[in-house]
Amino acid sequence: MGITLKQAQTAVQAAHEKALEMGVKMNIAVVDAGANLVAFIRMDDAWLGSLDISIKKAKTARFFDMPTGAIGGLSQPGGPLFGIEHSNGGLISFPGGIPIKGDGGLVMGAIGVSGSTVEDDHAVAEAGQLAIEGKR
Repeated sequence: MGITLKQAQTAVQAAHEKALEMGVKMNIAVVDAGANLVAFIRMDDAWLGSLDISIKKAKTARFFDMPTGAIGGLSQPGGPLFGIEHSNGGLISFPGGIPIKGDGGLVMGAIGVSGSTVEDDHAVAEAGQLAIEGKR
C-alpha cells in the first residue's frame, strides 16, 4: 500500500521539527509509491530553487528505492550509473532523498528535503522517514 496523506503529513511534520531544531530553512516533499507528490511544505524564507530539488529528491529516491546519496556514489564519472541524473526528466544524485518503507519492507513512498548542506538535508529527511517507519 502507498503512503497515506496522514502518514505523509506525519513525515513532513517530523522533518519540519528537525529543521527547526537544527536552525535550517527547508523545502520538504513526500511522494507516494507512484512518485506522485502527496505533501509539501516550504518553510518561511527557504530557497526557492530548492523547492524543485526537494521534489526531485523524493522522486529519485522512489524511482530507484535507495537514498539519493547512494545514487550519487554510483553516478560519478566511470561509475555504473554515470549520467543517470539526465533521465526521467531530471534526477537528483546527492543526499536528501530517502525511501519510506512500510510493513514488510515494501517501499510506500519517499521524502526529499533541500535547503541547506547535503548533510543537513539528509538529517532532516531521515527524521521524516523514521517518523513513519516507527524508529523514532
